[in-house]
Amino acid sequence: MTQNPSASGSASLQGEALHHDETVLTFDGLAPRLKTLTQEIGQIVLGQETVIENVLTTLLGGGHALLLGAPGLGKTLLVNTCAHVLGLEDSRIQFTPDLMPSDITGAEILEQDEQGKRHFRFLHGPLFGQLVLADEINRASPRTQSALLQAMAEGHVTQGGKTWALPRPFHVLATQNPIEQEGTYPLPEAQLDRFMMRIPLDFPARNAERRMLLQTTGATKRKPERLFSTADLLTTQKLVRTLPVGETVIETILNIVRGLRPQDETASDEVRTSLDYGPGPRAAQALMIASRARAMLHGRLSPSLEDVRVLAEPVLAHRLGISFAAQTQGVDAKQLIAGQLKRLG
Repeated sequence: MTQNPSASGSASLQGEALHHDETVLTFDGLAPRLKTLTQEIGQIVLGQETVIENVLTTLLGGGHALLLGAPGLGKTLLVNTCAHVLGLEDSRIQFTPDLMPSDITGAEILEQDEQGKRHFRFLHGPLFGQLVLADEINRASPRTQSALLQAMAEGHVTQGGKTWALPRPFHVLATQNPIEQEGTYPLPEAQLDRFMMRIPLDFPARNAERRMLLQTTGATKRKPERLFSTADLLTTQKLVRTLPVGETVIETILNIVRGLRPQDETASDEVRTSLDYGPGPRAAQALMIASRARAMLHGRLSPSLEDVRVLAEPVLAHRLGISFAAQTQGVDAKQLIAGQLKRLG
């Protein structure tokens, strides 16, 4: 692994620092494995290289992701493949309007033992997985969405007056169809803010779709190899938080996030007139961690300005409240983020 020359300025190290020699030695061992990891997923999920990179960046950063795309683009295949390659226990929840919180968290049942004594036993729901696919999350009622929010934010669920810890690591990859809105419940701002990234999926290129046709319609299908374990992922997530971050990168993150808040003195006129609200401190934290994770994924020991620029849209777009007037004029989050990056040079 090589140092990143563009992470100039004095370095700031957050989290539990490891000895420098030990850190470099560990990173050098991870670099080829992470590269192989990306390639292996790419052999199964074709034509979605950027999506794969952003999903792995989210997982290495210890976060959750919201996948946006029309049906049939491979969202479920992507989640299942990531779970297998990373050695995680996966589970799937198909959200529907009549789904109750206990349907995902679990419920207490009354049992009777051999002596005739009755007692309650908690049965874990599908939320007790290490990589949870929350399919069509916007079809769930606000009540069920709030149960998922607690799990994502706090890493545990409460049932019957008791707190039950979720497994570690714990990640939610939720899917949402951006086209179909009938019978759905839009995710509130508090729920959206819990996702480190919002990752859109587009249709694959022609060559990728051709490979897909040949690979998936034959008598046999290629199965991914297991390349990581739970312990490997937890170690990597810990190492991500030890990467030094240059002052230039830190200042750029602050300038981007604060410049997208309409009440901030550095905000442009376009931001002030287009946004009802901007990203909060959690957005800056997510951008910092995601930049570190992307640097590690690319074999670098510290994040660069390029990492910040590439990740600004998937990390910040779902955290901007576009005003109704701006929406009628065709203004969107992508445009505002691009304008802020351009102003910063």
